Amino acid sequence: MAQPVQPENSQPPPQIDPALPVPLLYRDAMMLVIDKPAGLPVHRGPQAKRREVPVLTDHLDALRFGLPRRPELAHRLDKDTSGCLVLGRHPRAMAELNQMFRDGRIGKTYWAIVQGAPADDEGLIDLPLARRSPDRGWWMKVDPAGLPSQTGYRVLGRGQGAEGPLAWLALEPLTGRTHQLRVHCQASGWPMLGDEIYGAAPREGGPGLQLHARAITVPLYRKREPIHVEAPPPPHMLAALKACGWTG
Repeated sequence: MAQPVQPENSQPPPQIDPALPVPLLYRDAMMLVIDKPAGLPVHRGPQAKRREVPVLTDHLDALRFGLPRRPELAHRLDKDTSGCLVLGRHPRAMAELNQMFRDGRIGKTYWAIVQGAPADDEGLIDLPLARRSPDRGWWMKVDPAGLPSQTGYRVLGRGQGAEGPLAWLALEPLTGRTHQLRVHCQASGWPMLGDEIYGAAPREGGPGLQLHARAITVPLYRKREPIHVEAPPPPHMLAALKACGWTG
């Protein structure tokens, strides 16, 4: 695993800190990068408001590390997606991070296990996306009249699962539409393993969504190399990764 660049005012986090609500991958004076567990919503949405559901924003006070303000989310990950999530530690940091995300200057790499066999080992998925239903803003579809959406992909390994061929992909979203990676894979003929919305996974008892925010690269400091952080794959993806040749 590549080691993140550590600015002079940063403090390398401990490998495991049971006092923290989530694993901490990186910390400096401007930002944190945490390893969000799969199944944890980042904020309290409409469904969570109707019942007691743990969400990440309930635990941000524990990530202040001596600052008067708690950190804030600089972007989002879906509830069932694990991996690298960036938090800004104060308003100036949030302003800079938000602008970088808007400008597309932050590099993001996801790992996914898909069902099927992509014909090419790498390529670009260029399919516009739109909401499938006005009542469900998160439910997306390919639509020629939708917003431009692009995802680069690279096959890292191939294998065989209980129900057919599998592929281990590195995905790089060039745009940031809701459920973009999941819809693009499904529309390409290889839905993500464990996807109960766009794939064939059951709502209960499935393998869990095989989508992980593997790495993020943030050019936060003008006179330093970009900060590169990686998150280890989650336990529920290990079996499929190994079936596709991962040896980590």
